Amino acid sequence: MARLKLGLQLGYWGAGPPADAPDLVAEAERLGFDSVWTAEAYGSDALTPLAWWGSRTTRVRLGTALCQLSARTPTAMGMAALTLDHLCGGRLVLGLGVSGPQVVEGWYGQPFPKPLARTREYVSIVRQVLARESPVTNAGPHYPLPYPGGTGLGKPLKPIVHPLRIDIPIVLGAEGPKNVALAAEIADGWFPIFFSPDHMGEFSTALAEGFARPGARRSSKDFEVIAFCPTVVDDDVERAADLYRPMLALYIGGMGAKEMNFHFDVFVRMGFEAEAHKIQELYLDGHKDEAAAAVPTSMVEKIALIGPRPKILDELAAWQESIATTLLVAGSTDTLRMMAEFLL
Repeated sequence: MARLKLGLQLGYWGAGPPADAPDLVAEAERLGFDSVWTAEAYGSDALTPLAWWGSRTTRVRLGTALCQLSARTPTAMGMAALTLDHLCGGRLVLGLGVSGPQVVEGWYGQPFPKPLARTREYVSIVRQVLARESPVTNAGPHYPLPYPGGTGLGKPLKPIVHPLRIDIPIVLGAEGPKNVALAAEIADGWFPIFFSPDHMGEFSTALAEGFARPGARRSSKDFEVIAFCPTVVDDDVERAADLYRPMLALYIGGMGAKEMNFHFDVFVRMGFEAEAHKIQELYLDGHKDEAAAAVPTSMVEKIALIGPRPKILDELAAWQESIATTLLVAGSTDTLRMMAEFLL
């Protein structure tokens, strides 16, 4: 069994920057964590905090989990990756995700349809930028380069900056089977926001489909599965679950529309269809506290490690036996130390 790596998940900010982030980053590097990750939705961006906090590190990989495709054109994303990879000495991991229609169309003002085709085009262009082998062009319908129409003066260009690495790892966030298969085909890794060691069958099937496609970039032997592993230490399991119920209620109930919510779908596939419907209905009706209370402890335990230390250590075995290669942990320095003790 390969040893699981640990990553620190800083996520995106709430109302303001987390005051303890610099201490967490320093402790993660000291403890031997492999990576530090930031995220974005429609508040703090992923790249600025990663560069700021990452400048105080020398060893850990620096990853985005995730950058939103719709927040930047593919060439702008390639420029940012080129830049940050130089500044951190070749430690960048570029995590990308399509988000959902509410954020894409409501915040970024971009069309959401055909997310798989858009992702394929986007990654192809980013890789062209990073390779710097020839002027960047794209004939696809989503990100045509040069831009058709306009003045007619657009011309293909190569980035001015020479890449430090042409093979910066690209990790895709994916929840549905088709997206997971796409990640296995074109990316270097997969970031499942909700990962359950007890429900790997569907994941494994989708990954195998992607690896088997002609021209697949990786195989199961060298593909990263970077799984978010929420960890709450408390002698009272119900109290530990209470800390995570509001977040699950938000994602199942509010991070998407009733007609299209990929997070909701994940928990339906895990066997929580009735519970997910109840949570969603309560949340969309404005009863957020009731929606959180409707999240069963068993649902939290499927995708998180909660409770006293012995329970967490016992349940950690399932994560070690899963297809995950890295566990992303969020929490206090004490939580980071405990996970380092258990795994490193």
